[in-house]
Amino acid sequence: MTEKKQEIKKVEEKVAPQETEAHFATAKSLNLQISTKQSYEIANFIRSKKLSRAKIMLQDVINKKMAVPFKRYNRDTGHKKGKIAAGRYPEKASEAFLTLLNTVEANADSKGLDNEKLFISELRSTQGSQQWHSGRLHRRRMKHTHLYVKVKESER
Repeated sequence: MTEKKQEIKKVEEKVAPQETEAHFATAKSLNLQISTKQSYEIANFIRSKKLSRAKIMLQDVINKKMAVPFKRYNRDTGHKKGKIAAGRYPEKASEAFLTLLNTVEANADSKGLDNEKLFISELRSTQGSQQWHSGRLHRRRMKHTHLYVKVKESER
């Protein structure tokens, strides 16, 4: 019986596909002082896009040429030009995303990936640690956000 179990383990190891480190690169930023709600909308805006296109789009948002569509956190948000309804120009959060994308591009370059074929396969924006910001009479929680990005090399 032990021989059969060993054979089954060997077969499972051969069949199970594993990603090699040569085809993707990651980067993360922790406790950035940006809005989590805005970064959520930006993440949905540039997810599954080519890396070069996403960087151009973020630069246009910073220059206020293109608005980020706000689909979830859009209360009292005005409509913008184009095919979007509610939208804004979150400059500070866009700069943080642009820095993160430049970092992941450098990481991919050091792994030997082709920068022209990279696309954003995974992008997360989660709430960071909440510290108290003391004031005169009241206190508030500070905004902190964690960002994580994973790029892969497309086969085309």
